[in-house]
Amino acid sequence: MRRLFAALLSALLVFGFAPVAKADVAGLTPCSESARFQQRAAAATTPQAKARFEMYSQASCGDDGLPHLIVDGRWSHAGDFVYPGIMFLYVAGCIGWAGREYLKATRGKSAAMNEIQIDLGIAFKSLLAAATWPLAAFGEFTSGQLLEDEDKVTVSPR
Repeated sequence: MRRLFAALLSALLVFGFAPVAKADVAGLTPCSESARFQQRAAAATTPQAKARFEMYSQASCGDDGLPHLIVDGRWSHAGDFVYPGIMFLYVAGCIGWAGREYLKATRGKSAAMNEIQIDLGIAFKSLLAAATWPLAAFGEFTSGQLLEDEDKVTVSPR
């Protein structure tokens, strides 16, 4: 009996009899049709708030009348998550690359002091150079400068 149940459950999972869950049918409605969203939009007083509600009227809202972020892989919702995610990765990479360039530029006998008291001239140059960090990273990767040799990387024995 256990084997029959296991075989039946496996067949159900393999053939995918479970319906596909999509955000559109998960209680979300277009914000332009949500009564709570319309109440919030009517209460907007500034032109910036009215423009924001106009922009969000194309999004999907929950019962609370607030727009919800949909991350389900469909390209129709790419603007909700993909573009801000790419911008976050770019800014985070820019900050990291600027720090890396600053540390490389301040190597020497006063390196520890330059980490405590930031040299603004070097920091500003590093920040400006970091704007093109994807190109610089690709250039260093192809030239072999970005990665360290395996024999120079220490590994603790376990």
